[in-house]
Amino acid sequence: MTKRRGLGKGLSALIPQSDSSSESTSALQASSLEISVEQISPNPHQPRQEFDESQLRELADSINEHGLIQPLIVTQVGAVYQLIAGERRWRASQLAGLETVPVIVKESTPQQMLELALVENIQRADLNPLEEARAYAQLMEEFGLTQEAVAERVSKSRTAVANIVRLLNLDEETKAALASGDITEGHARALLGLKNERDRRHALATVIEKGLTVRQTETLVKQMLSDEKPVKPKRPPLTPHDKAMLEEFESKLGTRVELLRSEEETGKLTIHFYSEEELQAIFNAILGKDAHL
Repeated sequence: MTKRRGLGKGLSALIPQSDSSSESTSALQASSLEISVEQISPNPHQPRQEFDESQLRELADSINEHGLIQPLIVTQVGAVYQLIAGERRWRASQLAGLETVPVIVKESTPQQMLELALVENIQRADLNPLEEARAYAQLMEEFGLTQEAVAERVSKSRTAVANIVRLLNLDEETKAALASGDITEGHARALLGLKNERDRRHALATVIEKGLTVRQTETLVKQMLSDEKPVKPKRPPLTPHDKAMLEEFESKLGTRVELLRSEEETGKLTIHFYSEEELQAIFNAILGKDAHL
């Protein structure tokens, strides 16, 4: 049997795979039950928070025509069953008016329930970036997984997981725009470069109003960041007289001396020392040989 790719450890732990296709099929059939939809409750660890009504209706119409082909995966909790995977199909089955649905009953820990629901949604691209980020954060915070462990379970790179989780640092207004689809994950990552929330909200409004691409958003953020940096005042160059004075200072004091002039004929004279003895020597040279610190 060809191994399924990209499912992560959560799925493989819950659905054992056999080397024989026929053995695998009969194993699934043997563990499959037909139960009432009313006996099933949602997965409390479901990372997906929003379900598109029109897509659910389309799936319900398909179920009405062809039936529910793929069983739901559930775990038994007392007299009821809790979904592990297949919430979208369960909701559509209710819309289709089904009274019973086929299920596969599996023992599952809360961590496995979250992992499998997460993997299932990622495979189908059903999660928005914030839902995915919250699920990764939950795996790390509740179950103590590292970014590397999360990445391994969902078949993504550690960098990809880290970038998604960073989206949780966004302000609520930018999060809402991302969740609603007004901006993409790429836009959101670019806006994270603006640490000042007021600047970020201003940039967000510009991105949405002008329909900026991700690259244009990155350019906008860079421009805003460069505008934040204080512009160093232009200093006039040292005159030959200035340079001659510096040489005299350095010769007299025995150390490095810097002169910085401003536009208003003011400036700064800096005398460097590299030990306590040099500091005392500079002090004596300026105030006289008998001076003491």
